[in-house]
Amino acid sequence: MALFCGPKLSLCCLLLSVWGVIQLSLMGVFFYMRSVALFEDLQVGEEYGPNDLVEFFTDVDQAYTQGAYNSWIAACLYVITFLVSAQQFYSNYKSSSSPMAF
Repeated sequence: MALFCGPKLSLCCLLLSVWGVIQLSLMGVFFYMRSVALFEDLQVGEEYGPNDLVEFFTDVDQAYTQGAYNSWIAACLYVITFLVSAQQFYSNYKSSSSPMAF
């Protein structure tokens, strides 16, 4: 694979990818556990009446599940970014004749 980013950029992307995987994985877990702290982040309408309690709880449950899936998909995309950045970092390190100087 060709080099398309230098050692500093690949290291920066590597570190950001690690942070993104950790943060989004944890957010997915908390959405899956139906954390009350994340309720404001749900896409649930405000048109429910007093007799629509079952429909409201069903919509909230679906929104929590969708938020968990979205977070885990984004974490997977960060894993791909991590792999590409690691390959670039390794290729830059391997191609230099001396140890990397930042």
